[in-house]
Amino acid sequence: MNRKELIESILKDKNLNHLTKKDADQFVATMLEVIKKTVKKGDDVSLIGFGSFSKTRRAARMGVNPATGEKIKIKAKTVPKFRPGKAWKEMM
Repeated sequence: MNRKELIESILKDKNLNHLTKKDADQFVATMLEVIKKTVKKGDDVSLIGFGSFSKTRRAARMGVNPATGEKIKIKAKTVPKFRPGKAWKEMM
């Protein structure tokens, strides 16, 4: 499902059918932007029943270039992390 399909699915919900496509798109965009900004600041975002968004630090490490077999150093970096919630895991 892509973003367009997600918005169309939201609009099909009986409780949200009063929204316009533009309203639904703006809601999705705002929600994603708030999650990204919050995690970037260093705070976690927890959506009960869905999951948690956070950031984590990956340490520097040695890797191997698969084309040449040459060892390369991979720099440390900060990356986003998502952990599905218990209810979602159980549903799967």
